[in-house]
Amino acid sequence: MTMSINKALDDLKTRLKGELILPGAPGYDESRSVWNAMIDRRPAVIVRAMGVPDVAAGVHFAREQGLPLSIKGGGHNIAGLAVADGGVMLDLSLMRGVSVDPAARTARVEAGCLLGDVDRETQVHGLATVLGFVSATGVAGLTLGGGFGYLTRRFGWTSDNVNSFDLVTAGGRTVHASARENADLFWGLRGGGGNFGVVTSFEFKLHPVGPEVIGGLIAWRGEEAPKVLEMYGTLVKQAPPELTVAALLRMAPPAPWLPREIHGRPIVALLACYSGPVDEAEKHLAAIKGFGSPVGDIIQRRTYVSQQSLLDATQPKGRRNYWKSEYLPGVEPRVLAKAIEHAGRMVSPYAVLVFFPVDGVLGQFPENHSGIGNRDAGLVINIAGSWDKAENDSANVEWARAAWTDMRGFSTGGTYINFLSEDDGAERIQAAYRKNYDRLVEIKTKWDPGNLFRVNKNIVPRHS
Repeated sequence: MTMSINKALDDLKTRLKGELILPGAPGYDESRSVWNAMIDRRPAVIVRAMGVPDVAAGVHFAREQGLPLSIKGGGHNIAGLAVADGGVMLDLSLMRGVSVDPAARTARVEAGCLLGDVDRETQVHGLATVLGFVSATGVAGLTLGGGFGYLTRRFGWTSDNVNSFDLVTAGGRTVHASARENADLFWGLRGGGGNFGVVTSFEFKLHPVGPEVIGGLIAWRGEEAPKVLEMYGTLVKQAPPELTVAALLRMAPPAPWLPREIHGRPIVALLACYSGPVDEAEKHLAAIKGFGSPVGDIIQRRTYVSQQSLLDATQPKGRRNYWKSEYLPGVEPRVLAKAIEHAGRMVSPYAVLVFFPVDGVLGQFPENHSGIGNRDAGLVINIAGSWDKAENDSANVEWARAAWTDMRGFSTGGTYINFLSEDDGAERIQAAYRKNYDRLVEIKTKWDPGNLFRVNKNIVPRHS
């Protein structure tokens, strides 16, 4: 580093309450590592922020030094957007405060929080907001990309449940964005990713949910997939908003609730969550519980916190991952048949094809209600390759891309921005936002004309 950069680093260090970590220092490798082991990048500087002033100092340093700036919340993004080679990484993982106002049914959540942090605090009061379904996911990335989960059919995208954002802009200012204040920024932040600033905290709407729900997994042998998915298609069309059921095609994991002779063999599974009155769940789940000859069934009364972490063991940090995803208008028999066909070609025991329903409340808002759009989505299909060794990269990536090529013709034309992989570029980003893209460009041009926030699925400002 040059003398001027060394002086700037010294100045930065004196301004931080948190840590300044350089390559080779203790904690550097831990901080730069992310969930997807395919991502192995080395930032020049890591700022482990402990509050808003630290975030502002990091933004100022990156801007003045002309360095790429990345933001790490949970580090769970498939494309590894938390870290850039030779850049400044703002690591927000120390900022994990959650403050719940049960009377107002709101929660103030700092940007380093994981989903599990929020669920644990809100469930003390029998409240929840819409979050994803792996508890180690970062709240910030999930929300800024739109976000969906078990409660989406009832309450919309995660971003539909944000009352306000606090953030640091490219110029280093601290601003508040809500429906009444900086309304354009508020619109863009609800789905536009990390393109407009570093969000430091969110205020979420909370809803009465739990503390117990009926949920879990039920699985059948893979050869029963056609009949199970036919039943699933009917179920999804009839399910009340309180019931969300995802369908999974994969090899059976070595889970204790599955017989040993099934481990490593194809299964079809349904992942259910009924978040309405517990005593009404039985009638809504009867079609699932009584179908065929399941090889395992753990759909039962459980805490909502337990439901929210049910898939954690299937998504460990340190595997190599590659995804392809689309929004679908609904359950189409032909796409289910294609999914079964490609499930039979999986090359890794960890790969999975998932259909996750998001219909319901979404469609009650216009397409331009917020940046994420895609109000016509009925389901998300995610083709998730996952494996251990780098020498198997090509085979697994090719499997995912082949399956996606066969199934993307059933898409609404949209795709979920948070599920775009490292190699998904401008065309796929525009597909994710569709008719809302031009408005997002205008907001980007106003708030970040120099494109400081470009280590993301980038919305490029005009004249950049």
